Amino acid sequence: MTAREAQENLPSGSRLLRGIGVSPGTVAARVVVLKRQTLRAGWYHLPAGHIDKEEERFTAAIAAAGEELTSLREKMAGDLADALSIIDSHLLMLKDRMIVERTVAIIRRNNVNAEWALAQALSEIKERFDRIDDPYIKERFADIKHVADRVFGLLAGREHQPLAVDDRPVILVANDFSPEDTLRMRAGSVHGFVTEKGGTTSHTAIVARSLGLPAVVGLEHATSLLATGDMIVLDGSSGQVILHPEPAEILRRQENDRLERARADELERYVHLASETVDGLRIRMSANIEMLGELSVVLRYQSEGIGLFRSEFDYFHGPEPPTEEQLYLTYRSLLETMAPYPVTVRTLDVGGDKFLNRFPGNKAWLDRERNPALGLRSIRFSLHERDLFRSQIRALLRASVYGHLRILLPLVSAPAELRQAKAVIAEVGAELAADCIPVAESVAVGMMVEVPSAVVMADVFAAEVDFFAIGTNDLIQYALAIDRGNQYVAHLYEPFHPAVLRMIRQTVEAGHAGNIPVSLCGEMAGDPQCAPVLLGLGIDELSMRPAVIPRIKRLLRHARSDVLQQLAAQVLHCGDSDQVREVLAQALPHLYPEPFYQR
Repeated sequence: MTAREAQENLPSGSRLLRGIGVSPGTVAARVVVLKRQTLRAGWYHLPAGHIDKEEERFTAAIAAAGEELTSLREKMAGDLADALSIIDSHLLMLKDRMIVERTVAIIRRNNVNAEWALAQALSEIKERFDRIDDPYIKERFADIKHVADRVFGLLAGREHQPLAVDDRPVILVANDFSPEDTLRMRAGSVHGFVTEKGGTTSHTAIVARSLGLPAVVGLEHATSLLATGDMIVLDGSSGQVILHPEPAEILRRQENDRLERARADELERYVHLASETVDGLRIRMSANIEMLGELSVVLRYQSEGIGLFRSEFDYFHGPEPPTEEQLYLTYRSLLETMAPYPVTVRTLDVGGDKFLNRFPGNKAWLDRERNPALGLRSIRFSLHERDLFRSQIRALLRASVYGHLRILLPLVSAPAELRQAKAVIAEVGAELAADCIPVAESVAVGMMVEVPSAVVMADVFAAEVDFFAIGTNDLIQYALAIDRGNQYVAHLYEPFHPAVLRMIRQTVEAGHAGNIPVSLCGEMAGDPQCAPVLLGLGIDELSMRPAVIPRIKRLLRHARSDVLQQLAAQVLHCGDSDQVREVLAQALPHLYPEPFYQR
């Protein structure tokens, strides 16, 4: 049933609201709306003799925030490893230079109070993140804000208020909740929550899924549309919220929830099974992640490696790029944890929608590009900033002895770029050898295939790299000339466009002709409707969000490789995306006995 159909079938007294479902489950309960006031003190000037005391007041608030988070962590059960890792990341943020050192510098430079200085530091950080379209990176600002809000509260002398006032089941509604707020819901009467902000990859959403707490986020104006005491049905799978539901609607939703939980229980059986077809074709199922804190989830779903580690997140932690030693420690931990499985680290993919404000020499030219998506970004930027690139490569090669490393070069569009990058890797390797610093005997070097020129030249590239990784998010954007962040043309962003499917096939054929594996790490990999087509096109590895792996694995284990190949051949003859979807609508129900291929 579509959202429109659901709306039409609701009684006149009911109302359908739509957000983003981020934690499955259906619950019916009364609403408690929490309208928290944002604590921000105004500016006031301090005499010179009071500056030291103001800095001490700020550092004391930082220390108290750390004690609160540490105490909360100690109270949590050990089975919430992914949630605990998020608390650890928040503890690290309390030491971050962007927050601490910048705030202290503003206090001292302007002779101002700590609250105003912290607000200014937070505003500077937000300005940087506002320029980013990548949701994985963009949503990390929410964590910084949650940490800052905790410090604001301590500076103001605010104590934590209980999230539920009695033992009756309730659904909390607020502008936003921090991951720590969500953890505090575990022991209370909270049966679910709704927020106005947030997305599927937010840490609040991750914690909700860990707790099995139904949640809907991104429901605009929720605190105004809903009132304390309202009865609602919250569907954390579809993102739907039914206001003033009839008893029959509650029963129907609860029955759907029971069926969905039964499916989830069945999927749990696939976590430990091999990712292979009925006739024995093995496909590697790996994970896309951006930080070490996500490794517990990767292990939970038994990913066969990291297919994409987005290394740029480390570059957003401070006003300056991370040091070689900092990167080395990150990569070493990553490789040690995942050994013996392969770990694919994408080198710095900055530019386009991922701006950095400060580089060595305080260069600001990157912000002035008129068309950054077609400008100095990704591998082009790394080759322009050789010292930055060499530092990352040194860290990677030093860490390579602790596991199975694969280096992935982003947005390669010409053989010359690839050869220059490989030359840097070889030079750094020779320097480490001369300094008697060990490096793994074999480190695979691959390239992202995400621009049309890389597809056309794939046969040439295949002779010079160890593997291909197709990045469909950018490939679709560049192939169709679609800015997916532009509200006027985003609807034209179409994974099933025949041109996109043919580009994937051409890349796979060129890779296999050159005896190299081809992986795919875009959003298509974790889409249950796309995955059968991709497997039929001959993709060797699918890399996706860890939690999606069991569902895609189930599809794979119920299929035969020849049937998947026939399906792929059929869609390749389609003239447009509508025809592709018609073919899938007819084929998938016969290929799989139950609607597990649906989103």
